[in-house]
Amino acid sequence: MSRVLVVDDEPQILRALRINLRVRGYEVDTAATGGQALQTAAHHPPDLVILDLGLPDLDGVEVIGGLRGWTSAPIIVLSGRADSTDKVKALDAGADDYVTKPFGMDELLARMRAATRRAAPPEETPRVSLGDLVIDLAAKRVIRQAGPVPAPLAAHRAGHGLPLSARRG
Repeated sequence: MSRVLVVDDEPQILRALRINLRVRGYEVDTAATGGQALQTAAHHPPDLVILDLGLPDLDGVEVIGGLRGWTSAPIIVLSGRADSTDKVKALDAGADDYVTKPFGMDELLARMRAATRRAAPPEETPRVSLGDLVIDLAAKRVIRQAGPVPAPLAAHRAGHGLPLSARRG
């Protein structure tokens, strides 16, 4: 289950997002101010942040800077500010996406999924094992593990790779 921090000074938006996200299996923390957001994030590190720019105590761009000082969790700005200057400032400060209000819940959820996918650690190196041979697809090499040596690989010791080349013809 992913933890989402929702930061907005509008109680109706906090409530609506908390309900919608919890129904979909997210753990949700909320904050109505920038200071509260930074404190909540420090105590309960989020996997994703949904952030309004217009907060009563700090500008949302300052909150982005505060979060980026220690976390790489995706930040989606959810703001009524539609001016491209505000969007550029937020994205340059470290936001991963920008959604303007009013918004559709389906679109926000899709953007959350996309941001989470982009932030996910890279998958393991793709490898295929065939008996004593391991084919490392990323490195384009065949590696022989310990065991009997097939004649074509006799010159290669266990653990050393044999480079693969493109097939021609």
